[in-house]
Amino acid sequence: MAADHISMALSLNGIPPGIGLAPHRSVPGAIAVRCEDDRVTGYFDDRAEAPPSTLYLIKQLELAVRALMDDALRPLGLTTLQYTALTVLERRSGLSSAQLARRSFLRPQTMNVMVQTLEERGLISRKRDPANRRVLVATLTEQGRNVLREAAPRVGEIEARLLGGMSARRGEEFRSTLGHGVSVLAQEAARRQIPESPGE
Repeated sequence: MAADHISMALSLNGIPPGIGLAPHRSVPGAIAVRCEDDRVTGYFDDRAEAPPSTLYLIKQLELAVRALMDDALRPLGLTTLQYTALTVLERRSGLSSAQLARRSFLRPQTMNVMVQTLEERGLISRKRDPANRRVLVATLTEQGRNVLREAAPRVGEIEARLLGGMSARRGEEFRSTLGHGVSVLAQEAARRQIPESPGE
């Protein structure tokens, strides 16, 4: 831990600034807290900090995946959010912008701009919904499918890295646990009548 980080942590624990910090001789890895007369009044053991919550770890995982995917998809001219929207259309074609936004975890306004961009690039096409002529529905073009085929090994490499070191059984258990968490919290949100809250 950096010294300024330690000082901040000590301050948050009620220890005033200006005290001396030095390795604690009898407690490996701990930092001794010394007064001006060099008396040791205690020590700060960073190892004793409470472990992060499960939700915090999930958020860290999300941020790491997003950063790696953005980097992997950049050579293809795609962002992670655009890739997500394309994969949604690959699984279910003929969605309106509003439907695509919900399934891609985006705000409708953000999706409207993204759909225009993807259409201009020739990755999707839109046509009038026969059931409602006022609505435009999107489908993947052949060019869009080609881009997804190019992206597949790049994304697969990130997933393989995530599951690396796990046995096949542990990997399946990991996926099952994530799926369980998604299902349980989605049911709880529905029970509370909490509207979907897209990230961007």
